[in-house]
Amino acid sequence: MRVLLVAPPGAGKGTQGALIATHFGVAHIATGELLRDHVARGTELGRAVRDHLSRGELVPDQIVLDMVGAAFTEAKAAGGGYVLDGMPRTMAQARALYDIGLGLQMTANVALHLKADDEELIRRLLARAALQGRSDDTEPVIRHRLAVYHEVTHPIVDWYASRGILVSVDAMRPVERVARQILTALESMRTLVDLVPEHARRSIDLTGLGAAFGRGDPGVPTAGGQ
Repeated sequence: MRVLLVAPPGAGKGTQGALIATHFGVAHIATGELLRDHVARGTELGRAVRDHLSRGELVPDQIVLDMVGAAFTEAKAAGGGYVLDGMPRTMAQARALYDIGLGLQMTANVALHLKADDEELIRRLLARAALQGRSDDTEPVIRHRLAVYHEVTHPIVDWYASRGILVSVDAMRPVERVARQILTALESMRTLVDLVPEHARRSIDLTGLGAAFGRGDPGVPTAGGQ
């Protein structure tokens, strides 16, 4: 499986990404961890990252994309699967990742969209900030981050939906229930994703199932349309 995670801050993409990667035995490519690893090892990319950070600048997309491209190459050599966590955050990044994937024959099978209510996300992020002593994560800052996320991510979600690879999941429930639904959906799709061309697929929206079944663990529909 090759999975991209699209989720707002606080939706649990790091946790779910690690669980998916462990379940399928594929690489968990977390861009934040990649950056820190390259800096710690003093690689050429890591030195470039450190130089930008020391000047108070954002790390340019191309540096992060180069790191992800290298990680895709390693994942391909290891068997071809990955879970990408941390990108894309903009439409430009989404298209660049697609181009990298095309070149390596490693385009994503699934864009997993974790959906959650803003007020719940704010509650989670404020609780995490208090636990970790992050005084800069105030409610106004968090609301701004979420507003930016919604503004820049909406076209990304629409684009993945148009390609037929979007799977939307309700991330408001307990972690283990969200994970169970995700893994059930991905398991039902894993034998089909490489056989059905994108133009013949359709997106899957599982966000209504929790409410319909009392937010339990409903069965997941088969991916016959994928």
